[in-house]
Amino acid sequence: MNLEGRIVRLRAVEPEDAELLYAWENDTSVWSVSGTTEPFSRAQMERFIAAQLQGGDLFRTGQLRLIVETRAEARPVGIADLFEFDPLNRRAGLGILIHDEDDRSRGYASDAVETLCGYARERLRLHQLWCNVGTDNAASLGLFRRTGFVPAGIKRQWLWTPEGYRDEMLMQKILE
Repeated sequence: MNLEGRIVRLRAVEPEDAELLYAWENDTSVWSVSGTTEPFSRAQMERFIAAQLQGGDLFRTGQLRLIVETRAEARPVGIADLFEFDPLNRRAGLGILIHDEDDRSRGYASDAVETLCGYARERLRLHQLWCNVGTDNAASLGLFRRTGFVPAGIKRQWLWTPEGYRDEMLMQKILE
């Protein structure tokens, strides 16, 4: 499956992505935004990809992970996820990571979020998407506001960091 945006393409994870996902998932500099607390093994990445290739669709697993790549070069720049899929209430969480700093602020994340919102609305018939963003993460707060997400509440002292607890904002986008 490929979802075409203006400047990015969202595509299914392939076996050849195992090493890239292994590197990205084990980059401790992004753990604070991904919620990761421990390293992943190559075997775990390979099992995850194998499960996706065996029909790990959103309706069966509750999660859909897509590689964000540039349309011009077909170069992977990040990951987009739908997770905690709730078919009864027609909603899911949305997460996005553009990994390398050199690829940030180029519109890739905005285009990926907009493309995924269109897919969620038109193909999956979801009513809403939501995301959680640390209140100190100005770049992600700006991204989600620009793509139509609105604040729905603050979870006080929600995230523990070595520097102390910090707040997290729940944001929602109604798709219909």
